[in-house]
Amino acid sequence: MRGPTTVLVVDDEPAIRESLAFALGRDGFEVLEAGSLRQAREQVERADLIVLDLMLPDGNGIELLTWLRARSKLPVIVLSSRGDETDRVVGLELGADDYVVKPFSPREVVARVRAVLRRVEPPQAATEPAAEGLRLDADRRQAWQGERELDLTKLQFDLLATLLASPGRVHTREGLLDGVWGETYVSDRTVDVHIKELRRKLAEAGGDPGVIETVRGVGYRLRVAP
Repeated sequence: MRGPTTVLVVDDEPAIRESLAFALGRDGFEVLEAGSLRQAREQVERADLIVLDLMLPDGNGIELLTWLRARSKLPVIVLSSRGDETDRVVGLELGADDYVVKPFSPREVVARVRAVLRRVEPPQAATEPAAEGLRLDADRRQAWQGERELDLTKLQFDLLATLLASPGRVHTREGLLDGVWGETYVSDRTVDVHIKELRRKLAEAGGDPGVIETVRGVGYRLRVAP
Protein backbone atom coordinates (compact mmCIF):
# COMPACT_ATOMS: atom_id res chain seq x y z
CA MET A 1 0.00 0.00 0.00
CA ARG A 2 1.33 3.42 -0.98
CA GLY A 3 2.33 5.67 1.90
CA PRO A 4 0.98 9.16 2.59
CA THR A 5 1.48 11.90 0.02
CA THR A 6 4.51 14.04 0.83
CA VAL A 7 4.32 17.82 0.44
CA LEU A 8 7.46 19.96 0.45
CA VAL A 9 6.76 23.44 1.83
CA VAL A 10 9.36 25.98 0.65
CA ASP A 11 9.17 29.36 2.40
CA ASP A 12 11.71 31.47 4.26
CA GLU A 13 9.21 32.41 6.98
CA PRO A 14 9.18 29.76 9.76
CA ALA A 15 5.70 30.80 10.90
CA ILE A 16 4.24 30.12 7.45
CA ARG A 17 6.01 26.77 7.18
CA GLU A 18 4.78 25.82 10.66
CA SER A 19 1.15 26.73 9.96
CA LEU A 20 1.10 24.91 6.64
CA ALA A 21 2.88 21.88 8.08
CA PHE A 22 0.29 21.68 10.86
CA ALA A 23 -2.68 22.00 8.49
CA LEU A 24 -1.28 19.49 5.98
CA GLY A 25 -0.21 17.05 8.67
CA ARG A 26 -3.63 17.20 10.31
CA ASP A 27 -5.11 16.25 6.95
CA GLY A 28 -2.91 13.17 6.61
CA PHE A 29 -0.03 14.47 4.50
CA GLU A 30 3.63 13.99 5.30
CA VAL A 31 5.41 17.35 5.27
CA LEU A 32 8.97 18.37 4.45
CA GLU A 33 10.18 21.93 5.04
CA ALA A 34 12.77 24.11 3.32
CA GLY A 35 13.70 27.73 3.94
CA SER A 36 15.85 28.24 0.86
CA LEU A 37 16.35 27.09 -2.73
CA ARG A 38 19.34 25.01 -1.66
CA GLN A 39 17.34 23.15 1.00
CA ALA A 40 14.49 22.65 -1.45
CA ARG A 41 16.73 21.07 -4.09
CA GLU A 42 18.11 18.68 -1.47
CA GLN A 43 14.62 17.36 -0.66
CA VAL A 44 12.75 17.64 -3.94
CA GLU A 45 13.16 13.97 -4.88
CA ARG A 46 11.25 12.94 -1.73
CA ALA A 47 8.23 15.12 -2.52
CA ASP A 48 4.98 14.36 -4.35
CA LEU A 49 4.03 18.06 -4.53
CA ILE A 50 5.74 21.36 -3.73
CA VAL A 51 4.25 24.49 -2.17
CA LEU A 52 6.74 27.12 -3.29
CA ASP A 53 7.25 30.70 -2.13
CA LEU A 54 8.80 32.95 -4.76
CA MET A 55 10.86 35.24 -2.50
CA LEU A 56 13.65 33.20 -0.95
CA PRO A 57 16.94 34.30 0.66
CA ASP A 58 19.14 32.69 -1.98
CA GLY A 59 17.09 33.47 -5.08
CA ASN A 60 13.66 33.50 -6.67
CA GLY A 61 11.40 30.47 -6.49
CA ILE A 62 10.91 30.81 -10.25
CA GLU A 63 14.47 29.47 -10.56
CA LEU A 64 13.45 26.27 -8.82
CA LEU A 65 10.24 26.03 -10.86
CA THR A 66 12.16 26.39 -14.12
CA TRP A 67 14.76 23.87 -12.94
CA LEU A 68 12.02 21.40 -12.02
CA ARG A 69 10.09 21.76 -15.26
CA ALA A 70 13.22 20.89 -17.22
CA ARG A 71 13.35 17.60 -15.31
CA SER A 72 9.90 16.51 -14.15
CA LYS A 73 6.15 17.12 -13.95
CA LEU A 74 6.17 17.33 -10.17
CA PRO A 75 3.12 19.43 -9.15
CA VAL A 76 3.97 22.91 -7.85
CA ILE A 77 1.72 25.44 -6.12
CA VAL A 78 3.27 28.89 -6.05
CA LEU A 79 2.90 31.19 -3.03
CA SER A 80 3.44 34.89 -3.58
CA SER A 81 2.60 38.27 -2.11
CA ARG A 82 2.41 39.55 -5.69
CA GLY A 83 -1.13 39.02 -6.88
CA ASP A 84 -1.10 41.03 -10.12
CA GLU A 85 -2.56 39.23 -13.12
CA THR A 86 0.77 39.47 -14.93
CA ASP A 87 2.61 37.72 -12.07
CA ARG A 88 0.01 34.96 -11.96
CA VAL A 89 0.16 34.43 -15.72
CA VAL A 90 3.96 34.28 -15.69
CA GLY A 91 3.96 31.74 -12.87
CA LEU A 92 1.37 29.53 -14.56
CA GLU A 93 3.02 29.78 -17.97
CA LEU A 94 6.33 28.71 -16.45
CA GLY A 95 4.67 25.52 -15.25
CA ALA A 96 3.03 26.18 -11.87
CA ASP A 97 -0.09 24.10 -11.31
CA ASP A 98 -1.73 26.76 -9.13
CA TYR A 99 -0.96 30.21 -7.70
CA VAL A 100 -1.94 31.33 -4.20
CA VAL A 101 -1.62 34.96 -3.13
CA LYS A 102 -0.51 35.92 0.38
CA PRO A 103 -2.07 36.32 2.86
CA PHE A 104 -3.93 33.02 2.70
CA SER A 105 -5.55 30.56 5.07
CA PRO A 106 -3.79 27.21 5.62
CA ARG A 107 -7.09 25.47 4.94
CA GLU A 108 -7.26 27.12 1.51
CA VAL A 109 -3.78 25.81 0.67
CA VAL A 110 -4.74 22.30 1.78
CA ALA A 111 -7.80 22.49 -0.50
CA ARG A 112 -5.60 23.68 -3.38
CA VAL A 113 -3.15 20.82 -2.75
CA ARG A 114 -5.98 18.30 -2.94
CA ALA A 115 -7.41 19.90 -6.07
CA VAL A 116 -4.04 19.82 -7.86
CA LEU A 117 -3.44 16.19 -6.86
CA ARG A 118 -6.86 15.25 -8.23
CA ARG A 119 -5.99 16.89 -11.55
CA VAL A 120 -2.53 15.41 -11.98
CA GLU A 121 -3.37 11.97 -10.58
CA PRO A 122 -6.92 11.15 -11.74
CA PRO A 123 -8.45 8.02 -10.19
CA GLN A 124 -7.96 4.90 -12.27
CA ALA A 125 -10.75 2.48 -12.99
CA ALA A 126 -10.62 -0.46 -10.61
CA THR A 127 -11.20 -3.91 -12.05
CA GLU A 128 -10.30 -5.82 -8.88
CA PRO A 129 -11.77 -5.51 -5.39
CA ALA A 130 -10.22 -2.49 -3.66
CA ALA A 131 -11.23 -3.34 -0.08
CA GLU A 132 -13.40 -6.15 1.31
CA GLY A 133 -15.43 -6.70 -1.85
CA LEU A 134 -15.73 -3.04 -2.80
CA ARG A 135 -15.04 -2.14 -6.43
CA LEU A 136 -15.15 1.20 -8.15
CA ASP A 137 -15.03 2.32 -11.78
CA ALA A 138 -13.99 5.98 -11.72
CA ASP A 139 -14.59 6.54 -15.43
CA ARG A 140 -18.18 5.27 -15.36
CA ARG A 141 -18.73 6.47 -11.79
CA GLN A 142 -20.06 3.11 -10.69
CA ALA A 143 -19.38 1.18 -7.49
CA TRP A 144 -20.13 -2.38 -6.40
CA GLN A 145 -20.29 -4.33 -3.18
CA GLY A 146 -19.48 -7.82 -4.35
CA GLU A 147 -21.72 -8.37 -7.39
CA ARG A 148 -24.30 -5.76 -6.41
CA GLU A 149 -24.04 -2.26 -7.82
CA LEU A 150 -24.43 0.49 -5.26
CA ASP A 151 -26.99 3.21 -5.96
CA LEU A 152 -24.96 6.24 -4.90
CA THR A 153 -25.48 9.96 -5.26
CA LYS A 154 -22.65 12.02 -6.76
CA LEU A 155 -21.39 13.10 -3.34
CA GLN A 156 -21.65 9.59 -1.92
CA PHE A 157 -19.64 8.25 -4.86
CA ASP A 158 -16.96 10.94 -4.46
CA LEU A 159 -16.78 10.27 -0.73
CA LEU A 160 -16.40 6.52 -1.24
CA ALA A 161 -13.80 7.09 -3.98
CA THR A 162 -11.77 9.28 -1.63
CA LEU A 163 -11.79 6.61 1.08
CA LEU A 164 -11.02 3.82 -1.40
CA ALA A 165 -8.06 5.74 -2.82
CA SER A 166 -6.11 5.28 0.42
CA PRO A 167 -7.38 2.40 2.59
CA GLY A 168 -6.21 2.70 6.18
CA ARG A 169 -5.53 6.41 5.98
CA VAL A 170 -7.48 8.60 8.42
CA HIS A 171 -9.39 11.39 6.69
CA THR A 172 -10.42 14.31 8.86
CA ARG A 173 -13.91 15.72 8.43
CA GLU A 174 -12.31 18.99 7.35
CA GLY A 175 -10.21 17.19 4.76
CA LEU A 176 -13.24 15.37 3.37
CA LEU A 177 -15.14 18.65 3.18
CA ASP A 178 -12.30 20.23 1.20
CA GLY A 179 -11.74 17.22 -1.06
CA VAL A 180 -15.35 16.21 -1.79
CA TRP A 181 -17.44 19.33 -1.30
CA GLY A 182 -14.76 21.83 -2.37
CA GLU A 183 -15.64 25.47 -1.84
CA THR A 184 -19.31 24.82 -1.07
CA TYR A 185 -19.94 25.67 2.58
CA VAL A 186 -21.38 22.81 4.58
CA SER A 187 -20.96 21.78 8.20
CA ASP A 188 -18.94 18.85 9.53
CA ARG A 189 -22.26 17.19 10.33
CA THR A 190 -22.88 16.82 6.59
CA VAL A 191 -19.97 14.39 6.35
CA ASP A 192 -21.42 12.28 9.17
CA VAL A 193 -24.81 12.12 7.44
CA HIS A 194 -23.28 10.97 4.14
CA ILE A 195 -21.11 8.37 5.89
CA LYS A 196 -24.22 7.02 7.63
CA GLU A 197 -25.99 6.70 4.27
CA LEU A 198 -22.95 5.01 2.69
CA ARG A 199 -22.88 2.46 5.50
CA ARG A 200 -26.60 1.81 5.08
CA LYS A 201 -26.23 1.17 1.35
CA LEU A 202 -23.24 -1.11 1.92
CA ALA A 203 -25.27 -3.13 4.42
CA GLU A 204 -28.24 -3.37 2.04
CA ALA A 205 -25.89 -4.73 -0.62
CA GLY A 206 -24.62 -7.44 1.75
CA GLY A 207 -21.43 -5.67 2.78
CA ASP A 208 -20.04 -4.77 6.17
CA PRO A 209 -20.95 -1.18 7.05
CA GLY A 210 -18.15 -1.23 9.62
CA VAL A 211 -15.60 -1.22 6.79
CA ILE A 212 -15.89 2.58 7.07
CA GLU A 213 -14.43 3.12 10.51
CA THR A 214 -14.96 6.14 12.73
CA VAL A 215 -11.80 7.55 14.30
CA ARG A 216 -13.23 9.30 17.32
CA GLY A 217 -12.59 13.01 17.39
CA VAL A 218 -10.82 12.96 14.02
CA GLY A 219 -12.77 11.54 11.08
CA TYR A 220 -13.05 8.34 9.08
CA ARG A 221 -10.99 5.69 7.37
CA LEU A 222 -11.59 2.65 5.21
CA ARG A 223 -10.54 -0.56 6.93
CA VAL A 224 -7.73 -2.30 5.09
CA ALA A 225 -8.72 -5.67 3.65
CA PRO A 226 -6.75 -8.57 5.18
